[in-house]
Amino acid sequence: LPGPSAVSTAISISGFKEQYFFYGFFPEKKSQLTDDFEKLSNLDCSIVFFISPKKFNKSVEIFKKYFSSRKILICREMTKLYEEFIRTDISDLKPFDKQPNGEFKVVISEKKKEKNISIELKESDKKMIKRLVNKLSVKDITDLISQNSEVKKKEIYNYCLKQKNEK
Repeated sequence: LPGPSAVSTAISISGFKEQYFFYGFFPEKKSQLTDDFEKLSNLDCSIVFFISPKKFNKSVEIFKKYFSSRKILICREMTKLYEEFIRTDISDLKPFDKQPNGEFKVVISEKKKEKNISIELKESDKKMIKRLVNKLSVKDITDLISQNSEVKKKEIYNYCLKQKNEK
């Protein structure tokens, strides 16, 4: 019978996008790793790596170079007594002071989608909100509208609250 999967466990606790690309262990040649990271940096999904403790500290700079705007989850000693999870922005990532034990499972988040602050709700979205405000929760409406809009969720949420309070 198959046991627990380190990949699915790491993805499930990461909180990142559920779609992921499993890379596995780093190749021996740095040129191959650089070529692979160049391609991987364009993926808009979570990326999972297995990394030995020896290679992790050497990899910090390459992570920063290709994934600086993303988040990272480092899982160590999963399902064991001394399990550890480190979550940070890749731009803040630092090497370990002393070499830790155990194989790392590293999850890189999907690309951040920058939302333009100056974008306002379209009239069609406002009309839809007015129709749905008595049928769905404010959170559900916000989630629905934000899927197809570049407007910040907070702005959508506030507009929904305003409409709900006017009724």
